[in-house]
Amino acid sequence: MIRVVLPAHLKTLAHVEREIELEVTGQVTQRSVIDAIEARYPVLRGTIRDPTTQKRRPYVRFFACEEDLSHEPPDALLPEPVATGAEPYHVVGAIAGG
Repeated sequence: MIRVVLPAHLKTLAHVEREIELEVTGQVTQRSVIDAIEARYPVLRGTIRDPTTQKRRPYVRFFACEEDLSHEPPDALLPEPVATGAEPYHVVGAIAGG
């Protein structure tokens, strides 16, 4: 099981209150995790990544094991603690402004 922490606005859309747990088959990558999120919560399609380009949305960041993975290739393997469910994968809504 992969554990995923979503930002508050996506939790509201998905009607979840806590972190979510997902089954990911095959290699555990950012792409496979987001595929699993969108499969289980279709209302979130297009909110985390662009449905056409598959690139992450502006102001959305990805973290795992206290590392920013936002600029990593989508098919790069996630850290072992995330793949085993020991640590969560974080989808974070970034804040802009000055």
